[in-house]
Amino acid sequence: MISKPIAVTCGEPAGIGSELTVKAWNKLKTELIFFWMGDPGHLPKGTTYRLIESPNQAKTVMSTALPVLPVEFPEPVHFGYPNPRNAPKIVDVLLKAVELSQKDQINALCSMPINKQVLQDGADFHYPGHTEFLASISGAKRSVMMLVSPELKVVPATIHIPLSQVAPKLNAADLEEIILITHKALRNYFQIDKPEIAIAGLNPHAGENGKIGHEEITLILPLIEKLQKQGLSVTGPHSADSMFHKTARERYDVAITMYHDQALIPIKTLHFDMGVNLTLGLNFVRTSPDHGTALDIAGHGTANPTSTIEAIRLANRLGKINGKF
Repeated sequence: MISKPIAVTCGEPAGIGSELTVKAWNKLKTELIFFWMGDPGHLPKGTTYRLIESPNQAKTVMSTALPVLPVEFPEPVHFGYPNPRNAPKIVDVLLKAVELSQKDQINALCSMPINKQVLQDGADFHYPGHTEFLASISGAKRSVMMLVSPELKVVPATIHIPLSQVAPKLNAADLEEIILITHKALRNYFQIDKPEIAIAGLNPHAGENGKIGHEEITLILPLIEKLQKQGLSVTGPHSADSMFHKTARERYDVAITMYHDQALIPIKTLHFDMGVNLTLGLNFVRTSPDHGTALDIAGHGTANPTSTIEAIRLANRLGKINGKF
């Protein structure tokens, strides 16, 4: 039986999303099935595509043309120059993709990068990003961002907030929920029977026994001990500067860090072009390439499609697993 297709949303049409989608289609057209959601007039000139009316038609199109589920936008695209008048339709595409997922018409969702400022200016968008928006419209209690690459999986406990707000934002209840959601995802999505979870400290040298901060002693360590008593294989708090070299990485399946750069710097150093953003905690599978809209190179034909290809592959693989638990 042929599995349901992956929906790929257009993201910011003035960015590199459409170019990457076309390049991904060229690479994956005989490997799996996906379709693109957006205005076909926004695709790069010369794109081989065919319009479809429903997701199930993608399978008859995929091998010869990019399947496109059309959404008409009010304005044409000028690569590199976002138009806020198109912002409401960008949001509509995301809403439609989630609806297709909830109706069990797609296997998973892969979203191309958005420009949050454009959405705020043109669509009254009040979310920090894709992750929080998708969690809100799908009714998820909490969403968790996991970055996946061939040699490392990382989860930042806080994401797009100023560094000065990280310590006040951290609390035991939220951190516990993030760890438990991550543990469940490793078991269900990645088929790891007993996940090994490494927890980073917040401060340099993981606080150095209270000399360089107290959060490790008052917050992180007590939570680790609590979860260990519940049977989870959780270690830490580890000094973030020494937990990402090769030997250290071999000791765990995922690293949970306290803030954005603790997680993103090591994974982008190891696999800058292959990282994939996976949202945990939703009732459907959602991935995204781990980069932005790259307006400065949009329309030049030079964008690297590797992260998009890996994001679609991961969505396809996890989407099949998601229906089994």
